[in-house]
Amino acid sequence: MPDLKDIPDDIRWRFAAECAATLPALYEIAFREALGKKYGAVEQEIWMETGRMIQKIAHDCSLPARTAKECARTLQVATIVLFGPDYGGETIELSDDRAVIVIRRCPFLAPIHTLSSADHERVFSRCMALTLTAVPLLNAKYTARFVRTMCTGDRQCEIKIERKPEPAGKAATT
Repeated sequence: MPDLKDIPDDIRWRFAAECAATLPALYEIAFREALGKKYGAVEQEIWMETGRMIQKIAHDCSLPARTAKECARTLQVATIVLFGPDYGGETIELSDDRAVIVIRRCPFLAPIHTLSSADHERVFSRCMALTLTAVPLLNAKYTARFVRTMCTGDRQCEIKIERKPEPAGKAATT
């Protein structure tokens, strides 16, 4: 009788990651035409909810998010937990208040090349919804901004994590 323990962890991880990375493109193929203009809004809500899952992973695994670098690294680790190790890159600390995530491998780009209906702009909207939701949930003092994106033709993705500016009229106290 086959048992899950008979399948090595790395093989299970690979198949789970491939499935997670391919599902968005498959859902798009199945539902975009049926939902028409509503599809984009529905999909954005799903990816925002996935951003909330990043916060849950960070909380449940006690991942830090006090500084920009910690927020960036926690976002990377939680994204790998959700979508697998093909999400590859590094975190570069610029200061306590600024860090950059550099992504050189993205699991969401591979299905685009094999599934004809998904396009790069849609991949970016998914990533953006997830990231812009997750970062302030990890630490309300920080925000994210995309500088470069592979899905729009850049060689790599760069996501800047930085402290939100002080609200206008609120002077910093020292």
